[in-house]
Amino acid sequence: MRSDLMKSGITRAPHRSLFKAAGLSDADLDKPIIGIACSCNDIIPGHVHLHEIAEEVAAGVREAGGTLLIFHTIGVCDGIAMGHVGMKYSLPSRELIADSIEIMATAHPFDGLVLVPNCDKIVPGMLMAAGRLDIPTVMVSGGPMRAGIWRGKWVDLITVFEAVGRVKRGEMTEEELRDLENAACPGCGSCSGMFTANTMNCLAEALGIALPYNGTAPADSAERRRLARAAGRAVVELVRRGITARQILTREAFLNAIALDMALGGSTNTVLHLPAIAKEAGVDISLDDFDSISERTPNICRLSPASEQHIVEDLHRAGGIPAVLSRLLDGGLISGETLTVTGRTLAENVKGAEVLDDSVIRPLDDPYAPDGGIAILKGSLAPDGAVVKRSAVAPEMMGERRLRARVFDCEEDAVEAILGGKIEPGDVVVIRYEGPRGGPGMREMLAPTSAVVGMGLDKEVALITDGRFSGGTRGAAIGHVSPEAAAGGPIALVEEGDAILVDIRRKRLDLLVDESELARRRERWTLPEPKIRRGYVARYARMVTSASTGAVFE
Repeated sequence: MRSDLMKSGITRAPHRSLFKAAGLSDADLDKPIIGIACSCNDIIPGHVHLHEIAEEVAAGVREAGGTLLIFHTIGVCDGIAMGHVGMKYSLPSRELIADSIEIMATAHPFDGLVLVPNCDKIVPGMLMAAGRLDIPTVMVSGGPMRAGIWRGKWVDLITVFEAVGRVKRGEMTEEELRDLENAACPGCGSCSGMFTANTMNCLAEALGIALPYNGTAPADSAERRRLARAAGRAVVELVRRGITARQILTREAFLNAIALDMALGGSTNTVLHLPAIAKEAGVDISLDDFDSISERTPNICRLSPASEQHIVEDLHRAGGIPAVLSRLLDGGLISGETLTVTGRTLAENVKGAEVLDDSVIRPLDDPYAPDGGIAILKGSLAPDGAVVKRSAVAPEMMGERRLRARVFDCEEDAVEAILGGKIEPGDVVVIRYEGPRGGPGMREMLAPTSAVVGMGLDKEVALITDGRFSGGTRGAAIGHVSPEAAAGGPIALVEEGDAILVDIRRKRLDLLVDESELARRRERWTLPEPKIRRGYVARYARMVTSASTGAVFE
């Protein structure tokens, strides 16, 4: 066993002595040693209950004949970090999480790992570590939060963000806003809706690194706890069979995950995270893979924020991710031969899974759209690509639009202009120097997109940024514009009043300015001073690559 490096033989007597000081016995040390990486903290609502999930995992490990050792990672709540300097630290935390698990599982060579995350950067950070370490690994998330109920309708965090604009327009009082904020997030779990956390937790099922229903079983349900206990049993079996993470995280598994993403209309952040996880697993996937799979995969699910009818709980009741994967498998859109943490293939995992509600998981021949929920746009403004969640774009903004550029060099200035009534129909809000290097940290910008919706402009105004958008964003919000402004990309050359062509249907994003004029602007362009000069994100800015390659380190 891998753990023999730290526990077996005469020379490891001092090591065993230290383990015994922590309460382990000789019998414990004779068993497979399973590390449980848990990101429980008292800050993130998706994580406040993870100690309970980890304890269920521990019970499963014991039942299967293993010995468990729990350790913890950091975690940032994107919702709480949103709209201020804290969001600059969210995406960079992904690399720290991966590094910390690598350190713990190498300094203490566990035989297997169970990953217990839940929210946005924590899930991909842990999966990056799994691919890097290549030991038997199972992921079990904390599960989605239930939707809130306010005035007879379901509501979620995005409802609150968008309500700020409604207050500014005089459509809602501050007292009503307070009532809404008290109802929108009713308990633990990753924020209700097909936002980044829930998208990644669903895609983990398609990757095969998580058990069926990992993405949709509610956080506060007994089913979630049974799932966690099963994950503990599963990892011990993987150790016994010698099945490691890279045997599961194959190129075919990543292509399956992208297809599921397109069918669900998931968060655009997956276009950052899946390539980053794949790189650690020794697999190459690109924006072209997202583009080609999107072209052939129909969008058969629409949940909040793309829908006002359905939420994640509805998807679970309709059969969950196994039902969606079964439908995609029947259509020949994914491979069923990939190995999973059950020790069986994906096809074997979903055999017998049924769609229980065709209004939630539509038939392939009656989709919401014939192509995927995410589109990759290219053109003179984004030579290396940009990303939009087209399943959440109003029909009025899907076709060719020539829009007037309103240019801002940071998120805060854009939000002030939107809420101040300075953005008009026909404008495109350009927010730059918010990319991985220029931000630094590529902030999510839920505040400006929610402000546009709240101000009633989502059918007439687009947003374009080299930063990124929350999985809760809706509207014509185009992010990940690459190369970013800080790298001298064309978005750095946009000036107030320029014409920009946005055509989501044809996947075009062009700056309608003569080449000669752009050449003159480029000669005058200088890189602004760094926004943060010291500490972790300053180092991050020096090491990070483009969003088009997953914003990974060199």
